[in-house]
Amino acid sequence: MKLVCSQSDLNANLSLVSRAVPSRPTHPVLAHILLSADEKTQKVLLRAFDLSLGIQTSFSAQVSVGGTITLPAKLLGDIVSRLSEGEIEIVDEGGDEGENSGIVALIATSGRYQFRTMDAEDFPDLPQIGEQGDAETLLLPAKILTEGLRATLFAASTEETKQVLTGIHLACNETELEFAATDGHRLAVVSLDTADVAEEEREEEGEEKETPPVNSSESPVEVTIPAKALRELAALLSTWEGADIVELNFDDSQVAFELGGKDNNGIQARRLTSRKLEGAYPAYERLIPDDFTLSAIVDRRLLIAGVERVAVLTDSKNHVVKFSLNSDKSELELSVDTIDVGKAREFIEMQISGESIEVAFNVKYLMDGLKALPTSNIMMQMNEPKQPVIFTPLGGVKMTYLVMPVQLRD
Repeated sequence: MKLVCSQSDLNANLSLVSRAVPSRPTHPVLAHILLSADEKTQKVLLRAFDLSLGIQTSFSAQVSVGGTITLPAKLLGDIVSRLSEGEIEIVDEGGDEGENSGIVALIATSGRYQFRTMDAEDFPDLPQIGEQGDAETLLLPAKILTEGLRATLFAASTEETKQVLTGIHLACNETELEFAATDGHRLAVVSLDTADVAEEEREEEGEEKETPPVNSSESPVEVTIPAKALRELAALLSTWEGADIVELNFDDSQVAFELGGKDNNGIQARRLTSRKLEGAYPAYERLIPDDFTLSAIVDRRLLIAGVERVAVLTDSKNHVVKFSLNSDKSELELSVDTIDVGKAREFIEMQISGESIEVAFNVKYLMDGLKALPTSNIMMQMNEPKQPVIFTPLGGVKMTYLVMPVQLRD
């Protein structure tokens, strides 16, 4: 194998696929990246797989001799990232009976590096969707997918004991896609309509654009996907400008996101695979109250700034800020009272409808949600101090952020 590519292309694609290289591989070859070069298509494919999460990307290169090799992911990444921009030549110096069998050279303007490789045939293939059962397909506008992940990923659980809660739950019908995430302390739900997104794009670009249905089946579809995999998908989307539609295929055990078209060999430009999360996702709709005794409207940026200031005086054990909503004064008092640290008070104007009330929040859970809400003004709704508090944006994306308050001590 022999090819020439740019340092920037190789470095960018290595950074993406390296996210699927396990830190403690169960088999030595999994610590490597699979590199395939195709002489006909003049493309280089990179693949990494930890047996749960798999990432595959491709980019253009000058391929004079095709082939497939494995390269140690960390060593390759450390070297390529430190090289100056310019052309890099990769040459397989091995042969079936050659003296240097299993040696690959990387040649740059500043120097030459050699790597020992492993047998490419030992590198596992990414899962093929549908082999273990009927497959479902969803066509997701990249803009909707990006927005939905941004608004929910932060709320997924990080505790492996709560397996199904470590994922994002996707539910969709023909044109609407709903994202939901919860860790038991807070819940983020966002509903996005492809028709609304298509209308926005038409206004921005001044041209007609047809958006295919998200779900072409007659019945709604639901799937829960690990947040870890979706964070990597968000990274892929942030660096990809060639796909308006992302294809999601899934069966009984696996999911696969596919971006861009396929080459003449049927190889996808970018592909991410992951295991599905098993188990029933909680019926989160039941947690959101239908009616509220208090509603308040506040400037989100002012609220975030106020909370950040008073939170300086909280301690690590009781990272709590108290909200005192005074309907007579149309005022919110933010307060922190920490015995060994000090006290803080801030006052913010807000429109309040309902009886005055006091409620307290864990600062992290509160701030995560406030920063994810997309509009300048937000609505806060609640009933009793021990019941869920709902934050929603005024206008824009249809999003609900529910956070459980902290019990106040007398």
